Amino acid sequence: MPFEFHINILDTIFKGLVIGILASAPMGPVGILCVQRTLNKGRWYGFVTGLGATASDLFYALVTGVGMSFVMDLVSNAQNRFFLQITGSIMLLIFGIISFRSNPTKNMHHSGLTKGTYLHNGVTAFLVTLSNPLIILLFMAIFAQLAFIIPGHPVEMCIGYLSIVGGALLWWYGLTWLIDKLKNIFEDYGIVLINKIIGSVVIVFSLIVLFGTVFNLFTIHY
Repeated sequence: MPFEFHINILDTIFKGLVIGILASAPMGPVGILCVQRTLNKGRWYGFVTGLGATASDLFYALVTGVGMSFVMDLVSNAQNRFFLQITGSIMLLIFGIISFRSNPTKNMHHSGLTKGTYLHNGVTAFLVTLSNPLIILLFMAIFAQLAFIIPGHPVEMCIGYLSIVGGALLWWYGLTWLIDKLKNIFEDYGIVLINKIIGSVVIVFSLIVLFGTVFNLFTIHY
């Protein structure tokens, strides 16, 4: 039992890190805001923007987790769980395609010279992210894909949500570091390229999980 417990914890931590990165990586409004502030104000203003977005993502992750815990209590059948994972895979695949095809710089506006406080930058990023409740659909897709929700295991789930925060912070730290190093050559095309790379990774990831889930489903039938 102790060995199994530790294995479950490690698995939950890994899934949480992956979820945190996948939820933060797409170049939506907050991603663009982070890039703008890093270029115009400095790296740590961009990172604080990411902190604000992470706080909002955690809120929506908790909301999604509570709702899905209720659903998964009702859906205890293994075959239904596979259908839920397939649905999540398809939703994430569509999300990846949209991310790949979109141009996040179309509505990009360059920030002024007023930096403001770190608190102001963090709070505004939190509010921008909070204004997009559709992030719940993304969390539902990823949670379903990775079978992240474990009803009746509060310790594992608390660690999992903390891992989501850790994954998000890893992303924002790495992104602001990269932009800060390349800011002299960083142009709109760089943002578009990053967005296409992110979209491609999400598409490949969702296809791998989708095919794996379908294969297991066929195995159950036979």
